[in-house]
Amino acid sequence: MADHFDLLVVGGGVIGLSVAWRAARRGLRVAVADPAPASGASHAAAGMLAPVSEVTYTEEPLLRLGLASLERWPAFAAELAEASGHDLDHRADGTLDVAFGTDDLAALDDLAAFTAKLGLPAERLTGRECRRLEPMLAPAVRGGLLAGGDAWVDPRRVTSALLAALGHAGGVLVRARAAELLTTSARATGVRLPTGETLGADLVILAAGAWSGSLEGVPPEALPPVRPVKGQIMRLRSPAPILRRCVRGVVHGSHVYLVPRGDGEVVLGATQEEMGFDTRVTAGGLWELLRDARELVPGVTELEVAEVAAGLRPGTPDNLPLIGPTVVPGLHLATGHHRGGVLLAPLTADLCVGGTGEPDPGLSAICSPLRFREGDPGEHRPPGDRSREHDPRGHDVREPPPREDRLREHTPREYR
Repeated sequence: MADHFDLLVVGGGVIGLSVAWRAARRGLRVAVADPAPASGASHAAAGMLAPVSEVTYTEEPLLRLGLASLERWPAFAAELAEASGHDLDHRADGTLDVAFGTDDLAALDDLAAFTAKLGLPAERLTGRECRRLEPMLAPAVRGGLLAGGDAWVDPRRVTSALLAALGHAGGVLVRARAAELLTTSARATGVRLPTGETLGADLVILAAGAWSGSLEGVPPEALPPVRPVKGQIMRLRSPAPILRRCVRGVVHGSHVYLVPRGDGEVVLGATQEEMGFDTRVTAGGLWELLRDARELVPGVTELEVAEVAAGLRPGTPDNLPLIGPTVVPGLHLATGHHRGGVLLAPLTADLCVGGTGEPDPGLSAICSPLRFREGDPGEHRPPGDRSREHDPRGHDVREPPPREDRLREHTPREYR
């Protein structure tokens, strides 16, 4: 193991590994520091690449980022599959967003009008047309919206492929926690490990997800304002595929999604809870998921439960990621992706280390960490209660998150 690198990435989830692999492919000497890579939010994620079906009235900048990254995914997946020899189960059959009740149908009509106004590729369907596409849907489904350009991927296969590809490209994986950021003359120069060993680097990228705010040695003015947003998820197993595409449903105001895998697995998710760093799987959270999923696809309760899990998404005050340089020279961020970590991985890698084409400079401005420097970042609509995301389309008014200066006291001293 070399003691000095061109780039040191703190955090080995899908974001950190994507950045590191892209940098290694460009010939840089790269290391990733993480005690348990690919085991956090990326491991629990469903892997939807669905910026159109997840569009909201108040998050058009996030939509812009999502569309730009979705456009990069086919080339990113092909390159990663070739470099690693792994099948990513990358599929692009679209997302079917369906409604169950009258109020939910009205919300879907509003969403259809909004997507049309933005010029997004989405087709309004009747309940019968939805069942023609997905015969396992319940007769009570009233209508739907098909986002034919949406896709999905298996995040566990992606992170496994990234680890393999990173190794093939000469990247170094340090299975240890970065305990402290090291600085010289106010410039980041590397990190110290719990053993006392140091890893030096010309550039440090902090990509530790929900734990990005806990690295010791980061000056308060550069501390990323991230918080953990808990998500519980189920993996079900079917002897034969029951769905062809992702199905998202609005059931009595609550959202649920089902993501099919090529091997017959169905991922059912996900709760959205403000519970700090609690990763317990609860009976109530799973009951809510199954209750709503059964309304959409009645046969889902006959499937075998393969796994239940909970992950912590890194949320920010405005629901936009933090990508780019901080006020500390030599320290950049790649965190705060909330629900969009898998979707935004290719774009984040391009923004951090460059890619085949230069990204729109406006995208860098949208997710610049410097946007929070001047006082209160303004009014935001992050989730603020312990329930599932009732309606991301703007019908739920919630309290703002803690201010940046209060985050450190609620964040553990190490990331996991």
